[in-house]
Amino acid sequence: MRILAVDTTTPRGSVALVEGGSPRAEVRLVAADRHSRWLLRAIGLAVEGLGLGPADVDAWVVATGPGSFTGVRVGLSTIQGLALAASRPCLGLSALDALAALARGTAAATSVVALVDAFRDEVYSGVYDAAGRPRGEPRVSPVERVFDGLGGPVACVGDGAERFRERILEVRPDALFPPVEPWLAVTLAREAAPRLAAGEGGPPDALRPLYLRPADVRKP
Repeated sequence: MRILAVDTTTPRGSVALVEGGSPRAEVRLVAADRHSRWLLRAIGLAVEGLGLGPADVDAWVVATGPGSFTGVRVGLSTIQGLALAASRPCLGLSALDALAALARGTAAATSVVALVDAFRDEVYSGVYDAAGRPRGEPRVSPVERVFDGLGGPVACVGDGAERFRERILEVRPDALFPPVEPWLAVTLAREAAPRLAAGEGGPPDALRPLYLRPADVRKP
């Protein structure tokens, strides 16, 4: 199965075409708030560079959030349009789930905490067991609140873990920070593959963003 996956939830955007679990093409960029300028070109490079067309992609996958409101909207609308035009199924996955999958099996950790910078001195967070299974719902809060009632060694991943590392260590001196890829498209495709094979892919209009809080709108 050929899967085209897109992540535009953070400035580290990525596109990957994965077939049989192996990446055949990948584009990585750092482009804060400018995902609309490069995304379609990157998808074209990944697909056309292999001599393929949109109809040769079996399924389209996108990170639904949480993260940049503009980035999430750009990613979802682009994948919706391409999947609709190609008459192919699509699937949305949480960026937190993808981060947790990257830290699966971290030695000594009984929990994985995925953290995405939410600005306003907060993080979007998801808590998972060592196998990457969710423990509760994702939420937005100050980083210290994420660890309330969480026992055992924890592995922290994501740009929120990078930004708030010192504050995390103040409340959890035993916290681990395993190195993981910040570009998520390949992981999204791999995590989506068994779900797509099980028939979980749906029509483009079934995709929904994962925001966790209202947009920060300011009057000019």
